[in-house]
Amino acid sequence: MIHDLKIFLRFLALIPIFIFFGCGVETNLPNIIIIFTDDQGYGDLGCYGAKGFETPNIDAMAKEGMLFTDFYVSQAVCSASRASLMTGSYAERVGIQGALSPWAVNGLDPKTETIAKMLKRHGYTNAIFGKWHLGHRSEYLPLQNGFDEYSGLICSNDMWPVDYDGNPLDGPKRSYYPPMSFWEGNQPKKEIETLEDQAKITREITELSVDFINRNKKNSFFLYVPHPMPHQPIAASKKFRGKSELGLYGDVIMEIDWSVGEIMKALKKNDIDDNTLVIYASDNGPWLNYGKWGGSAGPLREGKGTMWEGGARVPCIMRWPETIEPGQVISNIASTMDIFPTIADIVEDEKIGYANDGFNLMPILNGNSDVNPRNELYYYYGENLIAVRKGKWKLVFPHSYRSYEGVDPGKNLHPGPYNRGRSGLELYDLVGDIGEKNDVARSFPNVVAELEQLGDIAREKFGDKLTGEIGSQSYATICGTRPDYVRLDNRALGNDIILKNSANKKYPGESSNALINGKGGGLNYQDPSWQGFEAEDLIATIDLGEIRNINSVEVRFLQSQVFWIFLPKHIEIEYSIDGDNFESIYENSPTNDFSFDQKIFSYKAEINELSSRYIKVKGYNLNACPDYHPGAGKPCWIFSDEIIIQ
Repeated sequence: MIHDLKIFLRFLALIPIFIFFGCGVETNLPNIIIIFTDDQGYGDLGCYGAKGFETPNIDAMAKEGMLFTDFYVSQAVCSASRASLMTGSYAERVGIQGALSPWAVNGLDPKTETIAKMLKRHGYTNAIFGKWHLGHRSEYLPLQNGFDEYSGLICSNDMWPVDYDGNPLDGPKRSYYPPMSFWEGNQPKKEIETLEDQAKITREITELSVDFINRNKKNSFFLYVPHPMPHQPIAASKKFRGKSELGLYGDVIMEIDWSVGEIMKALKKNDIDDNTLVIYASDNGPWLNYGKWGGSAGPLREGKGTMWEGGARVPCIMRWPETIEPGQVISNIASTMDIFPTIADIVEDEKIGYANDGFNLMPILNGNSDVNPRNELYYYYGENLIAVRKGKWKLVFPHSYRSYEGVDPGKNLHPGPYNRGRSGLELYDLVGDIGEKNDVARSFPNVVAELEQLGDIAREKFGDKLTGEIGSQSYATICGTRPDYVRLDNRALGNDIILKNSANKKYPGESSNALINGKGGGLNYQDPSWQGFEAEDLIATIDLGEIRNINSVEVRFLQSQVFWIFLPKHIEIEYSIDGDNFESIYENSPTNDFSFDQKIFSYKAEINELSSRYIKVKGYNLNACPDYHPGAGKPCWIFSDEIIIQ
């Protein structure tokens, strides 16, 4: 009854606005704020049972709004999780996996719809202050994805040449990460050099957020605040340092709580509190091998980087005084993917224009907890289908995973090691066994069979590397994983090529003749034009079928040291009439000095009408990463996409 009265009073308040502006014009649309923390665990808020620190402002949000107990991310890793939030889709649909590095050549496809783009159509002013992590190239940046303002970090805050304890990484095995910058708009604004610099970020993005609210109080806005913390390395400002019983991690969470409080104060000060939906959530579970500096998953199993509940299930609170009745605890299954369609319903958007995987949560926000918009969930990690959930049941498929169990956590802000776990086909009752301790697959074979069918549906849609299936709705199927390849004029096209060492099965190239198919690759080493050789030489012999006049032979190699891909230590090109006796026509010994650059190198033998039937190209692998590389002594790669004969 009270809820109905609120809706009626809101309608009465809008009547003068409708009269003034006329029919068909959107007015008084609610403001939307999403606060998204990084690596904050299920047990890292007071209202979720945290110990050793206090979160009064976030706890107040829960008392005044709605707390979700079964809220999920699409994947327990940074970029994939954020892509799903922005698009309402599984990461497999939008082609974002893992955590994008500062050298990533991919990002969120500019053609993809985002929350910001959708709200822009409805007159919203949009801003993001904090961590983006959906691509650093110009076409992938926030201002090209529907936002009007952006300040913050492009990638995770550990992607810099500084150790987790704040000491610079130098010496023979220095970090490959370039200097880290705080961006403004489409350009870096200032360099982040020390942990003390990082300690200022929470305050800075908070002040930017409050200023944005103050400037936009008279028009509808979307504010996205993705905090870089408590992702490692953690740092708190002087005001909060030493404030919690737990230590630095607790200090960081308390400062984030302060930030939430400042945003809530700004809403109330500007008298827009009632008409603002505020959503608080985390991008995945905690990084547990940091021990007391890595947070808590509470009663859940494992953490970040796994799709056990501790990695995939996160805290979530929604507050909207005009709509959400206070003090609700909701056990319905929900996800970050559901935020997009929920907001679309709020603004009555009918032009989303692409398939997404979210469900509209408005029935729940309106107080009808008996409705289950989402009763099923797919647990993907990378391109692997790890598990499925339906109702209270979760079926885990056989897979290996990194584990935090059975190993000692790190010390002095450094991480500890990972263990390696292995699951079979396992069934868990998440209502009675939230910690996933008791596999009951043998007791409920009918449930296992039903959820296996749900897994088959997921595989048909998005594929599954564990079973080798390619999904009909995956990004790779719909859009292709490769950008437009470089067309290369090659007289060797259609001839035979023999490799002494086969390309690695991870990077086999588009076909067995990938090196003479006239298709060159781009800077993305995952482009199927590239053939990769791990700790093995590229030795290729091309048979032209008959003796021909040749003017040049060219071979292309990729340099991407951050992915352990180096130029050959030595290159030779030889020719032969009979296929048995070869003579050298070209030699080169490329330098493999330290480099951040991802670049394609060409090595070309210029010849004046050489008569030959056979051409042999040799690229000798370094075999092991050099001493200056973080992987020093471990196997390295050479990548080639084409041997061009003219």
